Amino acid sequence: MNDYKITIDELRRQFDGEVERFSNEQTGQTSSVDATLILSMFETFIAGMYPNAQRLLDIGCGAGNFSLRITRKLPQLKLTLLDLSRPMLQKAQERLSAEHFTVEETIQADIAQTELPNEKFDLVVAAASLHHLRTRQDWKNVFGRIYRSLIPGGSFWMSDLIRHENETIESLQKERYAEYLCGLRGRIYQQHVFDYIDRSDTPETLPFLIQTLENTGFHQIDIIHKNIVFAALVAVKPL
Repeated sequence: MNDYKITIDELRRQFDGEVERFSNEQTGQTSSVDATLILSMFETFIAGMYPNAQRLLDIGCGAGNFSLRITRKLPQLKLTLLDLSRPMLQKAQERLSAEHFTVEETIQADIAQTELPNEKFDLVVAAASLHHLRTRQDWKNVFGRIYRSLIPGGSFWMSDLIRHENETIESLQKERYAEYLCGLRGRIYQQHVFDYIDRSDTPETLPFLIQTLENTGFHQIDIIHKNIVFAALVAVKPL
């Protein structure tokens, strides 16, 4: 494993050059197992649970795929978009505005360094973005900010790369993920993705994430999907 992790500035420049890839709802996240399924689940569950929601924060919004899909179900939503990359934010706002949805604010920032307003949002979404946090204290800090930013009864929806507590399971799951990537685009692509993860990402385990959410104050924490090294969670702020 490479001990060097790229800096936030390097990560920002990388995403600045990948706007078009992340603008495709079907192929923008093919390296993430079941990305389109999770997108569909989020929009369906959110619309079912929060038909009258007013405000959504999209952390690491990229080119806006999740905001678009959710807002098509709930067109009254006012959106706050947060991302490292200014070109990503511009693309997301452009796509949402083209469908006449309301973008209330765009924030170019690192969520690990960003304070959020208190009790403003009905919904917070973070799709394949928080694995860039580097330490467990970063996770605790960010979950705390998200919790405080939600209104009572609001919810946090997260999908991301994960790792496993057991070393044997972790190794076997990585083998399964390698097979998935090879089947998708071949061995060179598989190695490219693994090198990228080693250089750029710091995934956490589900037990740690769930315990940290509970310690933060969330309840009704559910794993709504898990496949190989990816999982999706929802956590609700009590009334």
